[in-house]
Formats: sequence, structure tokens, C-alpha cells
Amino acid sequence: MTSNSNNAGVPRAVEIPPPEQPHSGFASRLRNYFLTGLVLVGPLYITVSLTWWLINWFDDVMRPFIPDGLRTETYLPFRIPGLGLILAFVGLTLLGFLTANLVGKSLVEFGENLLNRMPIVRPIYKTMKQVFETLFSKSGSSFRKVAMVQFPTGMWSMVFLASSPSPNIAGKLPGDDYVSAFLPCSPNPTTGFFFYAQRKDIIELDITVESAMTLIMSAGMVQPNGDAQKKLAELAESARAARAAPQVPVS
Repeated sequence: MTSNSNNAGVPRAVEIPPPEQPHSGFASRLRNYFLTGLVLVGPLYITVSLTWWLINWFDDVMRPFIPDGLRTETYLPFRIPGLGLILAFVGLTLLGFLTANLVGKSLVEFGENLLNRMPIVRPIYKTMKQVFETLFSKSGSSFRKVAMVQFPTGMWSMVFLASSPSPNIAGKLPGDDYVSAFLPCSPNPTTGFFFYAQRKDIIELDITVESAMTLIMSAGMVQPNGDAQKKLAELAESARAARAAPQVPVS
């Protein structure tokens, strides 16, 4: 409110209208509705599509092993998906049950001895067997911890920690207390770099492997919990302070 004077010199109050509040137009509301629907349908569509692809893939793989009389399309006008997945589950479970007894173990040992005699097949089979035993064994040394390490120097990268190197490798490394580290690439975490790092040079994070995978696959768009974010911020601040600190000459 401001004051003004009329012709008689008497001040008169002048009301200043309040500023108009901005209001969202039809295009803005339409955009918000579209994004809301996209966020709702997008993950659901991708999940259903990947699940459907996996079921069809199992069906195609198991189709040659299914007799014509057991195929649903032979006595129905349509094919029922998922039969191959069910048969694969039953077959693998039955195979594991048979392998647990003495006869099954003998057959497995005979097959492995036969594969070990093949020069090209032997390293592939041994590597794949070790990988599967590590991934699906409860006592294995698969990736169960997430950490940060300077790689390359001056930049902090997220890595997955595995077991310590074997004694013959650890004996060749300078220093002691090393750990195996895998640095995945973004947005495809199946590729990356493998190296050994000393435990004193890494900082373990209190986040799960699933959260770290989500962070890497989303290229940083989906962040983990706030505690990990605070630790990352403190880590970056300490690194900047260390670089800014003056170097004291050694006498």
C-alpha cells in the first residue's frame, strides 16, 4: 500500500494489487500426466517383456527334447508357454538328485576326466565350473561387498570385492593384505576391469551389491541410500583437502 495526494492535498491510500500467481497450463498438466503414466507402465512393460523372452527362450531350447505327444500344440490349437521352463527345472533338480549318490558321482567324475583330456575344451570347462561354483555356493567368494578405490589415480570408482589372491600370486605382489576387485563398466556391468588392490587403499561402502548394480546400470541417475552418499561426499572432500595441503619438504 502506498500513499498519494488528491487536489486538496489530503493523502489518499492507493491499493497495489498482489502479483498474479503463475498457474500451470493445459500443456504442463498433460506433460505431467504423460510422465506419470510412463513411470508406471515403463518398468512393468520391460519386466513383462524380459520375463516373456526368458520363458520363450527356455521353450525353444527344450523343444527338441520334448516328444511330439507331450507338446501342447499337438492337441491344442495354441501353444502353452512355460512348458520348457518347467521341464528344465524338473530336469536339473532330478539331475542334482541323481548326482548326489555314489553312482552319479562316479559318472560325473568319469565325464570330467574325459573333458580334462581335451586340450581346447578343458580350460573352458574348468573356468566355467569354477565360476558357477563360486556364484551359487553359499561359502563361495562371489561379490558380496562394495567399495571405492582410486582408479585411475585422482578419480574414485566403485568396485566389487571378492576373495584375496592365492598365495602364489600374493607372494609376487609388493606389500601385503590384497583383495580382488572388479570394476564394472556403465551401463553394462558385465564388462569391466579386474585388478588386485591393498585393503588400506579401498573404502568399503555400506550398500548392497544390488544397490551398486542399480547405480552403475543407471549411470548415476538412481542413487543408493543417503548414508552412502554422505560417505562419498566426505571422501571427495578429504581428497580435495589432501591435494590442497602444502607439501612439507623432508630434511
